[in-house]
Amino acid sequence: MKKRTLITILAIIAVAVGFFLILQNNKKKNEEQVAIVAEKNTNVAVRTAPVTREEISGEFAVNGTFLPNRQSQISAEIGGQLVALYVKEGSYVRAGQSIGRLGGEKLNVNVSNSQANLAQAQSALSRYEAAYKTGGVTALQLDQARLQVQNARAQVQSARLQSGDTNVISKISGIVNQKMVEVGAVVAPGTPIVEIVDISSLKLKVDVDQALVSQLSVGNTVKVKPDVIEGDIDGRITFIAPSASGALKFPVEITVPNSFNKLKAGMYGTATFNQSGAANVLTVPRDAFVGSVSDNKVFVVRNNVAYLTQVQTGMNYGEKVEITGGLKEGDLVVTSGQINLADKTKVQILK
Repeated sequence: MKKRTLITILAIIAVAVGFFLILQNNKKKNEEQVAIVAEKNTNVAVRTAPVTREEISGEFAVNGTFLPNRQSQISAEIGGQLVALYVKEGSYVRAGQSIGRLGGEKLNVNVSNSQANLAQAQSALSRYEAAYKTGGVTALQLDQARLQVQNARAQVQSARLQSGDTNVISKISGIVNQKMVEVGAVVAPGTPIVEIVDISSLKLKVDVDQALVSQLSVGNTVKVKPDVIEGDIDGRITFIAPSASGALKFPVEITVPNSFNKLKAGMYGTATFNQSGAANVLTVPRDAFVGSVSDNKVFVVRNNVAYLTQVQTGMNYGEKVEITGGLKEGDLVVTSGQINLADKTKVQILK
């Protein structure tokens, strides 16, 4: 009985040992297969494009935003209560037109008081002049009386100017874009009352790359295509910034006529500039550059290895950039996947 039990136990142990050895063997095979797959997948997947020579069109387009010809917030020169507003939003206003009026009762009182002070000073001066002839007053007293008359006249002039300032006058012609206050509000000097925008012409503001801005001049004619209107409009360059705004982009303003006020400030448009075309230009896609184009670095693939390469660039043609040094025709540059690369990384080119 004991012998049979022992045999059963040994048989169970043998089976267990067999299963353990089989599992260990399978685990080893799986690890070997995973290692093989991992070794095969160490290459980083990238997309590439060849460096090519081509003829480049002389035109390049830049998007921008339309700005008003002029824009101004009209405010009162003195403080007071706004008792009348002659315009509303959408009204057309001419330069020099009164758009509102402040209460002037207190100012009129100031004019009356200053006129009364002037009359009193003039009367006193007459008495001093008569007394001076008989020796009743000194020359100094007479001079002081004359000075008081001059001061009184200046006060009358100042009071009259302030009284006339009760009319709020627009300094520009244009359309009332926004009303800032309502009738009855008490405003301080300089408080905006309405905003007036002149869109008789508009300025398309665009940012032009450093490689192209040197070819532009104030007065050049430019084709402008508004997003909301069919056809092109002839514009004229009226401003080229002397300093870059960032990323080596220079603000350029192109003035265009605005017949029937179809265009509005804030709309988008595209300016198309003309320049002499170039033939046999060595180019790469803009996407090939690591970081920005100004960094002048690309990954070049040779024998499935990506090499970080410093290049020299020329003109920027939108989606293509001219290469003046560091690459040759036929070189493969990485256009997608650079974020996963370092110098001399092994790569797999996706078709």
